[in-house]
Amino acid sequence: MKKIISTLAIALVCSAAVFAQNKEAKKAAKNDFREKMRSEQVAFITSELNLTESEAQAFWPVYNDIQAQKREAFGKSFEAMKALKQAVDGGEDTKKLLDEYLKAKKAVDAIEYEAPAKYAKVLPADKVAKLVLSEERFRHQQIGRLGGGNRPGGPGEHRPHQGGSGKGQRN
Repeated sequence: MKKIISTLAIALVCSAAVFAQNKEAKKAAKNDFREKMRSEQVAFITSELNLTESEAQAFWPVYNDIQAQKREAFGKSFEAMKALKQAVDGGEDTKKLLDEYLKAKKAVDAIEYEAPAKYAKVLPADKVAKLVLSEERFRHQQIGRLGGGNRPGGPGEHRPHQGGSGKGQRN
């Protein structure tokens, strides 16, 4: 009996250790993926904007600061959305949580809206416009890659009409 209990205890400890290692490995993989994505984005934007050395020195600190603000605001928005979903699923009162989610989402949108004016302090207007378009192109490119193929729908790309009356339909 003692042998069975000790064998079960050893198995439990081993499985807990494997679970902890697996969790850490997933976290490391997620961080590696994010870092790879950021590196690809920097390379893409660098290529698209063709910055001079002085422009790059002024631009990248501003860009990195805005990206950090976006990540923080998006994280708060995501947490507020999770809390709202749990409240809805649990039949709880959602008014306060809905207000918090909308406020968090508005903060994300405000950062997006204010960013071009901040970039315009360090870049000429044409490069700010190229940056905005480049970020959209990069985002669409990554969505297509993650979705498993080259999907249409990037900025400036025409999607053919799929038929129907055209009223109230989305293509």
